Amino acid sequence: MSFLKKLFGGGKAEAPPQAAKTLDYQGYLVRATPFKENDRYQVCGVISREIDGALEEETFIRADASPLFDDAVEMTFFKARQIIDLRGGGMPK
Repeated sequence: MSFLKKLFGGGKAEAPPQAAKTLDYQGYLVRATPFKENDRYQVCGVISREIDGALEEETFIRADASPLFDDAVEMTFFKARQIIDLRGGGMPK
């Protein structure tokens, strides 16, 4: 019966994920925004910074996932630091 509820959207609604956590890193603001996918939290985040008065943002999603929200947040911060370091401080156009 629970299979049919999931398939057709019955049953109680899933609670939204916890509020995003942030990290300041080398002039960037990273917001960790993991989302629940099949009982695991998918690594997802937003990297932003202000350039010449305009806010530049990039959202990223990775294949990494964790059953624990806090672990997914830490993985998101790790991946964001890698992205920033590999780009040498440049945001994509």
